[in-house]
Amino acid sequence: MAPTRPKFLPLADERRRHQRVKVNLLGRYMLADRREFPCQVVDMSPGGMAVIAPVPGTPGERVIAYVDHLGRLEGKIARVFDTGFAMSIAATSRKRDKLAAQLTWLANRQILNLPEDRRHGRFSPRNPLARLVLPNGNNVGCRIIDLSQSGAAVAIAPDLRPAVGSMVTIGKTQGRVVRHIEDGFAIEFTRLQHIDFVEENVTGE
Repeated sequence: MAPTRPKFLPLADERRRHQRVKVNLLGRYMLADRREFPCQVVDMSPGGMAVIAPVPGTPGERVIAYVDHLGRLEGKIARVFDTGFAMSIAATSRKRDKLAAQLTWLANRQILNLPEDRRHGRFSPRNPLARLVLPNGNNVGCRIIDLSQSGAAVAIAPDLRPAVGSMVTIGKTQGRVVRHIEDGFAIEFTRLQHIDFVEENVTGE
């Protein structure tokens, strides 16, 4: 009996098979000339993704992306638009199945409103006052409502509250705004902090 050849789905079938999921994932990408830039993935399926990026590249160009929670992804730029580009993802069937499972987890996490890792206990810092650098570069004072190894809740004037998805720096710690709350917003740190130093890194105390 002749061995079964692997089956490759036409692009239209691939799109129907893998539903796109709205995500908010940070990462970096490298173009064919080896230049690297930060990016934000806003829409994704196991076969492709849409990326907000400062330099879009050109259609057909090879690109390698390193995305939070998902790791290294490789493909080609399918099209460019004003704020970035869409790229295909070159992957085996096994890799695409794994991506589908990861995207399902990410979508469920978003629906359940669990942007931070709840395994890390929250506490109130001894000194709740901190300095915050906003996306526009302004350095302002804020009050920390609570803190954990993975994030913080911050009280700030409503007119200073940054958009969800934007990057901020609180003390010496960088993070991303994951949701708005009544008195301010919640930050998810880009790197998990050591429990012994998180308060010092955030408040400077």
